[in-house]
Amino acid sequence: MTEATPLFALSIVVPVYNGAASVPSLVEALAKLEIPGGLEIVLVNDCSPDNSLDVCRELCRANSVALSVVNLSRNYGEHNAVMAGLSQARGAYIITMDDDLQNPPEEVVRLWRHASDNDYDVVYTYYAEKKHEAWRNLGSRFTNWCADHLLDKPKGLYLSSFRCMSAFLARQVVAHDGPFPYVDGLIMQITQRIGRLQVSHLPRAEGRSNYTLARLLRLFLSMFLNFSVIPLRVGTLVGVAMAGLGIFGFVFVLIEALLSEGAPQGWASLMAAVLLLAGVQLIMLGLVGEYLGRMFLTINKRPQFVVRDVLRNEKARAGEQITAEVPTP
Repeated sequence: MTEATPLFALSIVVPVYNGAASVPSLVEALAKLEIPGGLEIVLVNDCSPDNSLDVCRELCRANSVALSVVNLSRNYGEHNAVMAGLSQARGAYIITMDDDLQNPPEEVVRLWRHASDNDYDVVYTYYAEKKHEAWRNLGSRFTNWCADHLLDKPKGLYLSSFRCMSAFLARQVVAHDGPFPYVDGLIMQITQRIGRLQVSHLPRAEGRSNYTLARLLRLFLSMFLNFSVIPLRVGTLVGVAMAGLGIFGFVFVLIEALLSEGAPQGWASLMAAVLLLAGVQLIMLGLVGEYLGRMFLTINKRPQFVVRDVLRNEKARAGEQITAEVPTP
């Protein structure tokens, strides 16, 4: 994203993955919104295995609203796709939202006005009730609890993918080029001008969630490891605690050996303790290895995303012509 004068009042970035059935309804609803200063929609195809790319390109050709289709060369994941969309967005404010229609498009105007009227850098949405499966809701609560302790975020702030950020904040976020972006962690490192707004949340209209347990785990690790060394410090404290228990056990066994005539009892408990200690050591070794692996991939410049091509319709291309006429400050 350049520092040129924004061409639109609002850009909406939508990562698309298996969204062929829902994206047309979403774009149709967004195109009807009245945004003084203009609206831009940026669809990011995260190498979806269905025909989402063809659907997005047809929407781009058929719509009168400014619409761009960013086609990634492979599947990189939601946060990487959001970073790709932010890099192409040209609005004074940028809203990110999913393609599943669980966030009503009517809430977009409320969210944008709440951010712009109060001069927030970012506004997060939260829900009175989330229409997700119980295990997803439980996982979200656990992730947000961890984020309270690992990220410098206001306590109780819910980290939602339906958020609105200023162009200034988006420029700072996309300046990060690491291969494992966690957008919310980057935001918390940049600003404290953060707002929140309650919005409605609808049941999923089409298909099922693209987030499997493995994908959620990878996303959790990006939050857990990328912005804090607290996990390593916790490991150190666990090591100190286990060492203290080991010393206590050694003293107990030594006293028993001196006072009893036979061999000290408790070999089963001793083996259990050895296995416990070995397990803790392997977990900490894996944690350190994860940190080192991420550093290795970052140093070797593993790409955050690769854009294969970008398609813009006439109204979006007209914006590019305006850009050429606007002097860069």
